[in-house]
Amino acid sequence: MLNIKQAASSVVLSSVRAATLSTVLSAVVALTALTTAGPAAAQQIPQTGLPVVELGAGMHLIHAEVARTEEQRAIGLMARKEMAQNAGMVFVFEQPSQQCFWMRNTLIPLSAAFVGDDGTIVNIVEMQPLSDVSHCSTKPVRYVLEMNKGWFDKRGLKAGAKLRGGPWPK
Repeated sequence: MLNIKQAASSVVLSSVRAATLSTVLSAVVALTALTTAGPAAAQQIPQTGLPVVELGAGMHLIHAEVARTEEQRAIGLMARKEMAQNAGMVFVFEQPSQQCFWMRNTLIPLSAAFVGDDGTIVNIVEMQPLSDVSHCSTKPVRYVLEMNKGWFDKRGLKAGAKLRGGPWPK
């Protein structure tokens, strides 16, 4: 037969176990969300410190940050509130393949030029901020150059134009 002291002790232990289990489950859920969401899921601070390369497009000079790693490419230009007129970001992939981009967590409208191994623009797409719509290359490419929306059009640059000075082989 349980006395009152043993019963109270049993209730306290059950409460402690329930609280501990609740805390552990909350931690597991939070940790799972962080590890499965990836670097781009809730990007709120622009990435900085990427190397910059000078590119030529016709008579125009571009200062492009270079995103080479998977994490750098995933974050890209997310959380930027503005970008200088002749600034951009070039995304470098290991192998040519169809590349698709979206604008999740990207605050500024962009144009993306999908660029072949030799620096030739394959196609250009216009992208709206905060959109999950995919914009893809029409052929396999290793490079994508993002600029402010309309940058290529305003300079008369279209598919077939050649970029100079980039990370592509000379």
